[in-house]
Amino acid sequence: MSEVLEQEWKTMDPDTIALSDIDLVDPHLFHNDFHVKIFERLRKEAPVHYQRDHEVVGSFWNVTRYDDIMAVDTDPQTYSSEGSITANDQDEEFPLPMFIAMDPPKHDRQRKEVSSVVGPSNLATMESTIRKRVSDILDSLPRNQEFNWADKVSIELTTQMLATLFDFPFEDRRKLTRWSDVATADEQSGIIESEDQRRAELIECLEYFTGLWNERVNSPPKNDLVSMLAHGESTKNMDPVEYLGNLILLIVGGNDTTRNSISGGIKFLNENPAEYQKLRDNHKLIPNMVSEIIRYQTPLAYMRRTALKDTLLSGQKIKKGDKVLMWYVSGNRDSSAISNADSFLIDRKDARKHLSFGFGIHRCMGNRLAEMQLRVLWEEILKRFNKIEMVGEVTMVNSSFVKGYSHLPVIIRN
Repeated sequence: MSEVLEQEWKTMDPDTIALSDIDLVDPHLFHNDFHVKIFERLRKEAPVHYQRDHEVVGSFWNVTRYDDIMAVDTDPQTYSSEGSITANDQDEEFPLPMFIAMDPPKHDRQRKEVSSVVGPSNLATMESTIRKRVSDILDSLPRNQEFNWADKVSIELTTQMLATLFDFPFEDRRKLTRWSDVATADEQSGIIESEDQRRAELIECLEYFTGLWNERVNSPPKNDLVSMLAHGESTKNMDPVEYLGNLILLIVGGNDTTRNSISGGIKFLNENPAEYQKLRDNHKLIPNMVSEIIRYQTPLAYMRRTALKDTLLSGQKIKKGDKVLMWYVSGNRDSSAISNADSFLIDRKDARKHLSFGFGIHRCMGNRLAEMQLRVLWEEILKRFNKIEMVGEVTMVNSSFVKGYSHLPVIIRN
């Protein structure tokens, strides 16, 4: 981590800091939107930028423009997902293989086993469940009293839906939230104190889910994710670490996008009161607003690929084996591809043009479910509340990969 940036990031001028001093995997960069100006500079001055000899993750390329990100994301023959989708390489002593970090054909086979859980017919069936869960949560909230929206709504709703997708014991559902947080944490995150603790908690996750696997594998196939994995032709013989890896993928994937977009929507509407009024005046804008929230939030800041061969990208020579980070959080603010990209506009045309779900073979499997949860939530919010007012500073998750919130103080005004 850059010593300069870690100690002085709050007071530094993003327009004058030397590009060689920028540490794009320092989580502090994403606090108070400091990263926005940094990525604006990179898109203009060094859109495919090489960061050398990082003390933790080594050297890597940063891809910051929309079109270049699309070029990488849609070319698995040149840019591989194998091994790791984050800047860190897999822990050799505790690897977690998962299908998002695999290439075809194995990726395609394993993804297919579970994709039907978020297929159109299942989504139609789930909508009434989502609406009931949303209604119960909203009706339980205090009025005219400060509370943490991130915990009481964002985390609670997504955790309830994860429990539904896994057919996970409902009373233990917060374990899923904890495992999701631990899976993407490091020792700087404030979530874990050591890598040993992280491994121990993930082994606890595996042990719990092994019990569920043993129940489901000895029963007729059902329409939940554990049963699908236990009975799927390409997943039923997975070894334990691969089972754990795919569980973590499904837990994190089912958690972070929706959870942090639920919080982000409250933040953005409070920061843009004209857009909030626009929404109150026209509830039909909700589906479009959902896509704009997901773009503006960009819940996962980047995804990594590894070059399979020497190649050129925007004039830069990328060598076989080089790490390549696609900064979705930058591409979603690229005004050469998205007009007026720095503005939050709930009636934006082509709002679904964002990069937050990725593109190509690894496009987020649950993107329609995430959109549905957010749509239903806002439909029910507008039936009940005139305004949800943000009343203090938010606390960001300390991560350069997950762009999210741990605390968002609000008061519901009747």
